[in-house]
Amino acid sequence: MIISWNTTNACNLYCEHCYRDAGVKAEEELSTDEGKRLLDQIAEVGFKIMIFSGGEPLMRPDIYELVAHARSKGLRPVFGTNGTLITPEVAKRLKESGALGMGISLDSVDPAKHDKFRAQEGCWQAAVEGMRNCRRAGLPFQIHTTVMDWNYEEVEDLTDFAVQEGAVAHHVFFLVPTGRAVNIEQESLRAEQYENLLHRIMEKQKQVDIELKPTCAPQFMRIAKQMGVDTRFQRGCLAGTAYCIIGPKGDVQPCAYLNIPLGNVKEMSFADIWKDNPVLKELRTMDYKGGCGTCGYKKVCGGCRARAYFYHGDYMAEEPWCLYHGRKGY
Repeated sequence: MIISWNTTNACNLYCEHCYRDAGVKAEEELSTDEGKRLLDQIAEVGFKIMIFSGGEPLMRPDIYELVAHARSKGLRPVFGTNGTLITPEVAKRLKESGALGMGISLDSVDPAKHDKFRAQEGCWQAAVEGMRNCRRAGLPFQIHTTVMDWNYEEVEDLTDFAVQEGAVAHHVFFLVPTGRAVNIEQESLRAEQYENLLHRIMEKQKQVDIELKPTCAPQFMRIAKQMGVDTRFQRGCLAGTAYCIIGPKGDVQPCAYLNIPLGNVKEMSFADIWKDNPVLKELRTMDYKGGCGTCGYKKVCGGCRARAYFYHGDYMAEEPWCLYHGRKGY
């Protein structure tokens, strides 16, 4: 099981698609002690992979202490970061604290396009330097790309760049309109592009040794099976079943893009929220509506619950950007 904690709303960038609408530190963010108690509960519930994200998690002064605490509890600390703050010293401290991997955002092989999307000149070069500093420190890293209509044709080139730089994986994120991303919803992929790109990614996986993983595109599980591509993943959408996220103030959601508050860890234990919340219980039934409910790939795909919620107002509705709706499957 995997879990994310948006450790802070503070960020040194102002990306167009940020689901957290990050920038300024929020009031009443979890303190160091509250964060440690949360990590204790996360470990007790049985989660294994602990993603520290934000905002920009490296803007938290206590981040190394939190990583060390997570590791002491048997969790596998990894990061989602824009990479621009990973100096040689930061990479070394992260490694020494127990971090096991860094997910670094890179959205184009063209620095100007990436810098425009991330709203800061020079952040492409800073992110790449962050990757290289991780590599020198012996800290594994992977590249995270948010795919839009304007970088749709670049995905394989970015995979090649990831291989060239020594990344262990390339994860491709498909936009879900939430946070600031609602303002650029028209730039997101539609069903035919969505399906086509997933086929391209699975075809590319046959050609490279690093892991390729579409994220917020659970149909990749169906396509991988149809194309005979081996993958270590067991299911597409994990929201509420084997994944959830905690916001900077302690609010729990089923996933980063499914903006439904389930409870706050300052007011009740994370274990109680995870085990007993009715929204999570409904998600675990997999009693989806429309094509997702009748699809033969329901158990391995699940459709994007957040995208269903945005477009239909119902997190159990069918995935709107799937071409395979209602077929009986394999």
